[in-house]
Amino acid sequence: MENNEKKLSELKNDLERAKNLKYKAEARLENLNKQQEELISELKELDVNPDELDNEIQNLEQEINNLFKKANELLPKDILNSNLK
Repeated sequence: MENNEKKLSELKNDLERAKNLKYKAEARLENLNKQQEELISELKELDVNPDELDNEIQNLEQEINNLFKKANELLPKDILNSNLK
């Protein structure tokens, strides 16, 4: 009989812990959903479709690389090289 009471007590404790974990997980999920909505809203303000985010990042990286290349081409190499000597 005492063994059954112990098992029942353990089950109650496990159930309580499971409930607490569930509440924490639900709160975390709610927080993540809110963050997702905020990010999607920010993307829309920037006129970026969330489904095309990878493409947008790739385009921006390419644009940055092109600007670096252009800036490098505009530097006066002959003057810079003569000052190194």
